[in-house]
Amino acid sequence: MKRRQFLGLAGGVAAWPVVARAQQAMPVIGLLSARSPDESANLMAAFRRGLAESGIVDNQNAAIEYR
Repeated sequence: MKRRQFLGLAGGVAAWPVVARAQQAMPVIGLLSARSPDESANLMAAFRRGLAESGIVDNQNAAIEYR
């Protein structure tokens, strides 16, 4: 085995765990309401606080979509 082939193989093996973790999808929490998020800002803040208390932070470990 030539040196370049060996270094390429070793680099690929070292980068494999990083690539595998990068492909995991972020969970999405859907919030369906007849009001816009601006109209119910106090309810949205309470919703986010409740999620934060259970360890879920918007755009950090879950995405929140408003419809």
